[in-house]
Amino acid sequence: MKKILCLWMTVGLLVTGCQQDLDVVNPNAPTTDLFWKNATDAQQGVNAIYSTLHRGPIVLWQWFYYTVRSDEAFSQSPRTDIPNNMDKFLITNYNFGETNWIYGDNYIGIFRANQVLDNVPNIQMDEALKSRLMGEAKFFRGFFYYNLASLYGNVPLILATSKPTDLPANATRQEVWAQVVKDLTEASGVLPTKYSGTDVGRITKGAAYALLAKAYLQQRQYDQALTPLQWLVEGEGKDIYSLMPNYRDNFLSTTENNAESVFEWQFATNPSEFTDNDVQTPNQNYGSPLAQFVAPLNVGFSDAEMQRWVVNEFHQDKTTAGERDPRLAASLLYDSTDVRGPEFTQIYGQTFAQRYGTTGNNRGRVWLRKFQNDAEPGRANEGFRSANNYRFIRYSDVLLLYAETLNELNRTAEAYPYVDRVRQRAGLPALTQAKPGLDQTQFRAQIMHERVTELAGEGHRWNDLDRWGYFESQEKINELAQRDPAFTTFIVGRHRLLPLPQRDVDINPNLQQNPNY
Repeated sequence: MKKILCLWMTVGLLVTGCQQDLDVVNPNAPTTDLFWKNATDAQQGVNAIYSTLHRGPIVLWQWFYYTVRSDEAFSQSPRTDIPNNMDKFLITNYNFGETNWIYGDNYIGIFRANQVLDNVPNIQMDEALKSRLMGEAKFFRGFFYYNLASLYGNVPLILATSKPTDLPANATRQEVWAQVVKDLTEASGVLPTKYSGTDVGRITKGAAYALLAKAYLQQRQYDQALTPLQWLVEGEGKDIYSLMPNYRDNFLSTTENNAESVFEWQFATNPSEFTDNDVQTPNQNYGSPLAQFVAPLNVGFSDAEMQRWVVNEFHQDKTTAGERDPRLAASLLYDSTDVRGPEFTQIYGQTFAQRYGTTGNNRGRVWLRKFQNDAEPGRANEGFRSANNYRFIRYSDVLLLYAETLNELNRTAEAYPYVDRVRQRAGLPALTQAKPGLDQTQFRAQIMHERVTELAGEGHRWNDLDRWGYFESQEKINELAQRDPAFTTFIVGRHRLLPLPQRDVDINPNLQQNPNY
């Protein structure tokens, strides 16, 4: 789906004056009287929702809050507001730009989805296509509220096309999760299982079921999560999805939309652009800036780095041939990505030793490799418009979630085979052989380990920790602080959620700030 258009929807928005009617209609601007007339309008309206994923706050800064704010990564960016707000829980500015942009861009996506849901039912067009497009819009509204529930919690529920005069009140986090479940359930009922041609990459039934399962799991509703996971693992999904034989194929631009991809964000090189800089030019957001911000020192900005303890997790198991877990080299760039050490480890055309030496602080630094483009021949650095797709939900994630769900339902013995599939793809011995007879608590701890080695840096760690109860007691926070010193400033009852943008709270008398901010 590399050809989805980046359509900026501004249909029907007017500015309201305070004392007198100053509304002036631009005769050249599209309006709801002119748009939403035919199937092309419906298609373009849905494409506009997809283009929200190209916006920097969603693909970049939201990843920071899911990953850098967790214990698996950190920031030592020279922009001190990034580590303070996104890593160290030193949040003093409730209008911090990047935080507000994430909040605002998720609502931009919701606005676009609501426009489709409000207007497409009235269009005379093929009913099967209409149903599918409505399903895509419901999926995305559920997805954007999934992010808002995960990061901000008690946000307004806006379920119709908003107007400038709207002053919505907070919903509870539970109410937001309930809406996520409703939207994804309805979407899963009408979406196709797969696409062909230029439609490959659009939202499928499997993507809706996978995100629905995640939403249930975040609420610890394991019984409800079982149904969508069973469809994916034991039902029709088992004939659609599978693990790629080569783990690294999940992170290369040459192997996108493969059999392991369940929900993949589509990026591309804009053919109208001849530079890879941050100049604000029309339609420049086909690509992703994430690689630029997480790339190693002197390759990109190095604004996010992985904690060294993550490397150690990969050393807990050897393959059946007695070798190192191959996922380590596929996941991270550090002094020993090549097992022979810094003189052999390649960092964009130079060895680690050439770039950073073999002594000093740089020797211990670790960067995420998964979103990088170092596999491209001759690539010396990263840029703002990477065409490498973001595989947000992979089938291995689904298998581990299914195993976790079965374990939480006291069906631990049944959970083993799904962990085995993930481990054996990496060449590790089956858990059935390596650690038979684990009880529920022991198996839960094993799942925590497996999700680090399989999914490190992919944007799930914060929600994993939240689901496992790490933000609810000081004892658990102290455990996190052993791996990530930033958690020494975490305050239980406050930092589980981000503050709502204070600017919104100030202008909306119906909106209350999150607790303890």
